[in-house]
Amino acid sequence: MSPREGFRIAEERGLDLVEIVPNAKPPVCKIIDFGKYKYELQKKEKYQKKNQQITTLKEIRFHPNTDDHDFEFKARHCRQFILDGDKVKATVIFKGRELAYVEQGEEILNRLIEKLDDIAKVESPPKLEGRAMAVIFAGDKSKLKK
Repeated sequence: MSPREGFRIAEERGLDLVEIVPNAKPPVCKIIDFGKYKYELQKKEKYQKKNQQITTLKEIRFHPNTDDHDFEFKARHCRQFILDGDKVKATVIFKGRELAYVEQGEEILNRLIEKLDDIAKVESPPKLEGRAMAVIFAGDKSKLKK
């Protein structure tokens, strides 16, 4: 029908004529209450935003000479972060001449990987980036259910 006729029908019903698909030949229009339509769209967006899962990346830092007690303490924090649904980036920072002890840093990260193996999977293996060696853990859903 013609646009004039569409406007007339919409006005008779007390509704709005809304263009749905403007690029179609001829353009597709709908007779609806536009205020109600916008309200329902806002409600739908709010519902989707409420239900979306936001994962954050938490970072735990070590040094090549980190002691056993400190390691255990930080490993417990990593475990708790993963159980809370966060990703964890474990980093070994090398300062000054500590860069000569890259093997010790890799050993610390491998110990952490073994310690968290029951609840997490390794997203990126340990790799040296400048003066830091890092590994990223994410919760493994199949392991967390057990």
